[in-house]
Amino acid sequence: MARVPNAPNTAFRGLRGQRSAAEFAAAVRRAGREIGEQVACDARYVGRVESGEIRCPNYAYERVFLHMFPGRTLADLGFAPRESVRGRRAPHVPGDSLVFGESRESPPPAAGPVPPIVPGPRPGPGTRIDEESDVLRRAFMTGGSAAMAGLALGIASPAPAGASPSPAAPGATPPGAVRAPGPRRPGAAEADAVEEAVRRIRLLDDRHGADTLYERAGEALRRAQALMDAGAVRQSVSERLHAGAGELAISVGWLAHDSGRFDDARSYYAEALATARLAGDPALEAHAFCNTAFLARDAGRPHEAVRCAQAAQTVARPLGSARLRSLLALREAGGWAALGEQGACRQALGRAKDLFAQGPCAADPEWMSFYGAAELAGLESQCWSALGEHQRAAACARRAVELQDPHFTRNIALFTAQLAADLAAGGRPEEAAAAGARVLGLLGGEEGGVRSTRIRSMLRATAARLRGHAAHPAVGPFLDRAREARLLPV
Repeated sequence: MARVPNAPNTAFRGLRGQRSAAEFAAAVRRAGREIGEQVACDARYVGRVESGEIRCPNYAYERVFLHMFPGRTLADLGFAPRESVRGRRAPHVPGDSLVFGESRESPPPAAGPVPPIVPGPRPGPGTRIDEESDVLRRAFMTGGSAAMAGLALGIASPAPAGASPSPAAPGATPPGAVRAPGPRRPGAAEADAVEEAVRRIRLLDDRHGADTLYERAGEALRRAQALMDAGAVRQSVSERLHAGAGELAISVGWLAHDSGRFDDARSYYAEALATARLAGDPALEAHAFCNTAFLARDAGRPHEAVRCAQAAQTVARPLGSARLRSLLALREAGGWAALGEQGACRQALGRAKDLFAQGPCAADPEWMSFYGAAELAGLESQCWSALGEHQRAAACARRAVELQDPHFTRNIALFTAQLAADLAAGGRPEEAAAAGARVLGLLGGEEGGVRSTRIRSMLRATAARLRGHAAHPAVGPFLDRAREARLLPV
């Protein structure tokens, strides 16, 4: 029953019936969870199957589809035999940089590891985002505080008295407990709650850093995903939920990034990119590419950082925000600096400053509230530091600290740590120790201090560099405090 290649899959379309592609995709994901398969199905994947672009699903999707439609074969579902499509590459979709959720010629699981995902502006044919994003999301979303999620999303989910929620099975009923009724279809109130959760997480991150927020923010994201799966009352609400869930994925990705979980961050950013493409949301896409570029630089993939920053600038150009394009130019500059390309870095920095000088406007995204003159100076300092221009980097970092709004405690700690690093590298140990001591005061051990693995790592490297100057009266006390903070061995 093999179909004519690239002919529409009418059999599969018939099985969808009156459900929308998004509703059917949600049913596929639910069926996957029933049998322990994690598939990142969405409306776009369903459309590609129905159009005939996907001639045969990968093994994970095969198991899910046969579970959904017992008694049927792949041929009954309109798919071609696997042996007839294996080895053929997928046709490139013009303008498409991310094709996710399936593989036409996926080998069995034992055949070898899935190639790493490298989001970029224009990858070659057959590039895909597979189920990695969904698997990792669900693995990390099952922990955290249900109470925080209820507060963040405005969804009450109290556990029965004496019962403990089971982190291993979201939605499972604890033994002896009465299962709560299922959630109603989300409306404007739920979309408001998702958007408020994004704001709240960003506010807490601005003040305290990532380490204590990561798991709790993950729980909020899991609940936002559940709202999307439930299906919104109106299309406008669905669009808000997609945008909100995408922004939440970016926030959780950033918290993973800042707490040193680079692989997890990459998966969350990939999920946000997929959500942006599904929803046709260029603002979300630009944000996801922006953060992916930043992560790639920190993770030692500078070429990817440049590509993602350039892709973000292309997407952002029609959005009308000069400040957004300025930040994206800085992301590109960071990639060039990591590559040691001083000329390209200078050009990108020049564009960033020119665009910044155009001032704010109504089109600036809400998430860019952190981006002002202080952030511009701080990111410039990172570029000069990567290029080995430590004196210039220290001057920019000092300006970033002086200009920073007191609300952004985490960024004050970050740029002071950058200042300490460049002073130490520039042969000014006394000033470096003084700056490092200020960071230790902001980190602290008490409730309310900044908790950021990234900042601690920077300060640890500075303390290690200063150990050769321990006899200096200004350096010794700092090193003692660094040992007390477990930044150096005792």
